[in-house]
Amino acid sequence: MAQPPANPGQGRADLLRLWRLVAGQRSWMLGGAAVALLALLANVGLLALSGWFIATMALAGAAGAVIDYFTPAALIRALAIARTAGRYGERLLTHEATLRILSRLRVWLYLAIEPLAPGHLDVSRSADWLSRLQADIDTLDQAYLRLLLPAGVALLALTGMLAALAWFSPWLALLSAGWLLLAGVAVPWRAWRRGRVPAAQALELRNRLRIDAGDALAGALELRLFGAEARWLERVDQGSGELLRQQRRLSDLAGLSGAAVGLCANLATGCALLLVGGAVASARMPAQQLPMLMLWVLGSFEAIAPLAPAYALLAEVLAAARRVFGLADTPPPVAEPRHPRELGVARDLSIRGLGMRYASQQAWVLDGLDLELPAGSRLALVGASGAGKSSLLQVLTRLREYQRGSVTLGGEELRDLRGDDVRSLFAVVGQQDYLFHGSVLDNLLLANPQADARQVQAACRAARLHEDILGFPDGYLTQLGEGGTLLSGGQARRLAVARALLKDAPLLLLDEPAEALDEATQRELYEALAQAMRGRTVLLITHRLGALAALVDEVAWLEQGRIAWRGPVAEWERAPGGA
Repeated sequence: MAQPPANPGQGRADLLRLWRLVAGQRSWMLGGAAVALLALLANVGLLALSGWFIATMALAGAAGAVIDYFTPAALIRALAIARTAGRYGERLLTHEATLRILSRLRVWLYLAIEPLAPGHLDVSRSADWLSRLQADIDTLDQAYLRLLLPAGVALLALTGMLAALAWFSPWLALLSAGWLLLAGVAVPWRAWRRGRVPAAQALELRNRLRIDAGDALAGALELRLFGAEARWLERVDQGSGELLRQQRRLSDLAGLSGAAVGLCANLATGCALLLVGGAVASARMPAQQLPMLMLWVLGSFEAIAPLAPAYALLAEVLAAARRVFGLADTPPPVAEPRHPRELGVARDLSIRGLGMRYASQQAWVLDGLDLELPAGSRLALVGASGAGKSSLLQVLTRLREYQRGSVTLGGEELRDLRGDDVRSLFAVVGQQDYLFHGSVLDNLLLANPQADARQVQAACRAARLHEDILGFPDGYLTQLGEGGTLLSGGQARRLAVARALLKDAPLLLLDEPAEALDEATQRELYEALAQAMRGRTVLLITHRLGALAALVDEVAWLEQGRIAWRGPVAEWERAPGGA
């Protein structure tokens, strides 16, 4: 179970880093704090002035005196309007600031973790990544709305209110300051000390429950087939029970803290009554100031009330910050060059002595691989599963780093080029191209956002997909569903081909494009691939060439991370790996 850090300096560093990250939203944050301060002061001022006005009117009526009640009545109305407008403005500005902070943090975190794919993302659970991207960022939202905002407003408001209170009675200001320190510092500190462990544990338990629930939904069919649903539900139920226990501890702590603040407010008011009452009795203070000062002291605790419950969750905010910053600080598997070189005109691909492995302790996946792919050539790279074919594709597209050898594109070393520049030259048709939960058009425009309707339809006609799309309920605007569930396997592959055509990149990478397709669908796909390969340099990766041989000029056999044989397609059947 996760525990909060023993080093308070790390927590301060995390909060400072968070503050720097939201620099662009500080105007909204400060604006929300200013309006919240106005609303708080207006509320306390209204309370105190109303007490003075009622007492003054009562005393004047008893004595038969005439007073000017228009001015205080106008002030009361002004404070009431200011309080109402301030409350509305506070909600408006602080929630706008919060939404902007959430948007900023989510975009920042996505940009930080996007370079980690696939080197780090494929060894972690997707539910954990989603939890950090969504739930942990939502938790960090409390740093402003429930921590920084109430603390800053309380500090400024109490400084002003105590200074004004000292003008009436220095002893009363000193007395109030003592109770306010007890309620605003000691109680929140105690709440933080008692709440940091259950808060951190609750955050960890929520993350674990999301992972378990995601695994259960992803494997629901298998759980049902093997009769394991009951065991998995019991596991989720146990996690839910433990989470409820931690949340109950936090709820009890918040209730006790709130009660402690209320007790301090009542005791402060009682002590103030004794002090001011003595001054009124000895005629050292006007009687009408008694209710005003009592309500003033009582109202000042409104600034303190949000602190204790908020700081009980400080550990949860810090734990979420550690998870988010730990993820953002993970070094990417492929480092961008400090001084990138520009791409040349040539598109020849040359690989010499290439060596790549996923970790320093693991075996070499690619070991001394040599491969020449001149511009315009069409080569099939064939090998058994695990021979390193897909790893080579990831190296070429700068998704994996290589440790030995040289890979040049147009005469430039791949390491010296920007990853985005390299990937702009490749159109990839994979065996599991991801389709987003959007329309057909949305998924096509990923390859070329500036493409017009004529270009999109031409690409789909070439991929033998246009007629199928016209048969969908909304044509090109039809929503595909999560992962493209509306499409068949063949349609999904042909959509990937259409995307490759729309990108119009000079190099085409095909990774097992016909895997697990029936014969009729394969025939349609071959026709689409033949169209996509015209005028391009092609590298076809497959473990079994079969009918795909008609699409290429040469075949290379990959074995144990290196090229064992290369020759024309006509000689493939006599090659070591030929079929």
